[in-house]
Amino acid sequence: MSRDASVQKSFGLQFDPRAKIIILILCVISATIASSLLYESLLVLAIALFGCASGKVRRSLFCAAFYGAFYMLTLFVMSLEKGAFYTVFTSWLGLFYAVYPCAFLASVILSTTRVNEFLTAMNKAHIPNHVVIPLAVMLRYIPSVREDWAYIKDAMRLRDVTPSFLGFLRNPAMTVECLYVPLLMTASNAADELSAAAVTRGIENPKPRTSLLQIRFRGRDWIAVVLAACVLILGFCWGRIV
Repeated sequence: MSRDASVQKSFGLQFDPRAKIIILILCVISATIASSLLYESLLVLAIALFGCASGKVRRSLFCAAFYGAFYMLTLFVMSLEKGAFYTVFTSWLGLFYAVYPCAFLASVILSTTRVNEFLTAMNKAHIPNHVVIPLAVMLRYIPSVREDWAYIKDAMRLRDVTPSFLGFLRNPAMTVECLYVPLLMTASNAADELSAAAVTRGIENPKPRTSLLQIRFRGRDWIAVVLAACVLILGFCWGRIV
């Protein structure tokens, strides 16, 4: 067993990538049918528990705390008299509460799923390559762009350019030149390099893949999927219960 695999197994439970995809689909449906902020909060709490079980405790607690702060802000704004600010905030409110749980869960899944695990699981599920290959490249593409983003911010600080919204307002031309232009160039180059690397490693090979990893549904996967389905069923019945 490699060192990375042993480190990954020592922190948190390892869920099957197929179970993660099923949970993500159920989460999208749950966020879509959410009829109250209380149910949305329950959904975010369930995602936070899943993230903690997966080993992403700090990320899960931070995202849950951010949602809690935004929830309190929402209650405060809803108590105000209707006006221009109220109208603008409530129109943006629905989009935030529909997207945030899905983005929260997707960040946990992306940070806990390796490309080789994903490819092995998709091959076992008999998913076509023209669906698997773009998703596999995406899994490797996001960490690569994030790493380039950190390098660009360090280079900006050397030129006394602040990579923040206030820095953009203070000097928008320099911020665009030092941040967005290099980021777009590195993102384009990273996409080409990752695609070439995937083809070189035989990702288009139609024969079944061999893997040293044991990718299979375990009891924890079934429990997580059943709990996600229960949250979805609760969303359908929420109006009758509350």
